[in-house]
Amino acid sequence: MVSSEAAPLAKTGGLADVVGSLPPALRALGDEAAVCIPRYGSIALKGLRRVYDALPVYLGVDRYDTAIYQAPEEYPFYLLDCPPLFDRAGFYGESGLDYPDNHIRFAVFCRGALAAARYLFRTEILHCHDWQSGLVPAYLRTTFSLDPTFVGVKTLFTIHNLGYQGLFPKTILPEAALDPALFQPNGLEFFGSVSYIKSGIALADALNTVSPTYAREIQTPEFGFGLDGILRARAGVLTGILNGVDYREWSPETDPYIPARYSAADLSGKRVCKEELLAEFGLPAAPVGRPLLGIVSRFTRQKGADLLMEAIRDILAQDVYLVALGNGDPEYEEAFLALAGSFPDRVRVRVGFDEALAHRIEAGADMFLMPSHYEPCGLNQIYSLRYGTVPVVRATGGLDDTIEEGTGFKFTEYSGAALLGAVLEAVRTFSNEPVWRDMMRRGMARDFSWKTSAAAYSALYRDLLTRP
Repeated sequence: MVSSEAAPLAKTGGLADVVGSLPPALRALGDEAAVCIPRYGSIALKGLRRVYDALPVYLGVDRYDTAIYQAPEEYPFYLLDCPPLFDRAGFYGESGLDYPDNHIRFAVFCRGALAAARYLFRTEILHCHDWQSGLVPAYLRTTFSLDPTFVGVKTLFTIHNLGYQGLFPKTILPEAALDPALFQPNGLEFFGSVSYIKSGIALADALNTVSPTYAREIQTPEFGFGLDGILRARAGVLTGILNGVDYREWSPETDPYIPARYSAADLSGKRVCKEELLAEFGLPAAPVGRPLLGIVSRFTRQKGADLLMEAIRDILAQDVYLVALGNGDPEYEEAFLALAGSFPDRVRVRVGFDEALAHRIEAGADMFLMPSHYEPCGLNQIYSLRYGTVPVVRATGGLDDTIEEGTGFKFTEYSGAALLGAVLEAVRTFSNEPVWRDMMRRGMARDFSWKTSAAAYSALYRDLLTRP
């Protein structure tokens, strides 16, 4: 697996959770999987084992000296070390700006990952994740097309979020050692630019996304980000496999981050979690009998921040309370903070990322809001189900696939009025305690563990190996 992130060593979002959780789930099925990521500056060398000393990577006449380390995980976990490219404060950029040499950084990474497959883990399949790994199929089709190491090796490209594409000017082709013949509509050309994600989409042997509904949605102009045409052309090799979650990390019965543990059989600890969460955010104790809404999200339009701002005053008029954790676009960070300033006894906001607080919000809230414009899979709604925190979501992508009547509330139209309607229905249901508890327990009983998802990936790998 070639990925820019993998938990627990490098994480900014759900991609890392997937790449960190899928290999051990595959091992339980008898499949051997290895992972390769960059060794970022935030990953200490202490505890890593250097397994390949000197690995020069050439991009044309330019040479990049790299090495490969291995992390002490239950499966082979490799890190490509190239300090001039990756030993930086951020993964992809700083202060809201991408690093200007990202095209070089991830070209070197893709070439280095292929070297890891050659020297350390002779593989049958290269499973590439998102745009940062999109050049792997391109190099296999060109530079390494006659390399006996990769004869018969298949490529699977997984789209975690089509909105992030790795776009660069045409002038980077020689810098990334890319064959100019690839710069055409059925290759990596995208409206005059080079698209690393399109390279993966156009040139991999098979494609998948992280939910069945998102696989259909990205073939439409609304959600295709200009790539819907080539995705429709490749629909025959495109599937959707819903992400799993790691219940070892996300379960109210064992969670070390929450003040009281609880289960579907004994929900008493959830009230304690709510009381403690209100206190942690400095909200009055009075709301303990009223709905507490939780948000853990990036503050962006993709996540529905604009929709929430449109509807929030009408939502708060229902005698509900809101706690939010996240960061994102400055305009929405400011909007959330302004909202908290206007409703100090109703709304509290923390800007930033705090893993432990995210767990406490999942455990302490009554409802979890995810009004996303689009959502490839989404994990927080699945965590919410396990914590008895009823999701209120927009029916898109993985949100539509995972939330059903009886476990949560969905709305379809992307409007503040539709979001408000779903919240009103949730608030009415909350007032009927027996019905609400039944809904909580139904959600807690749903199983979205990696076992089912890993089996689907294993079947896809085997099918891929039979294709010509």
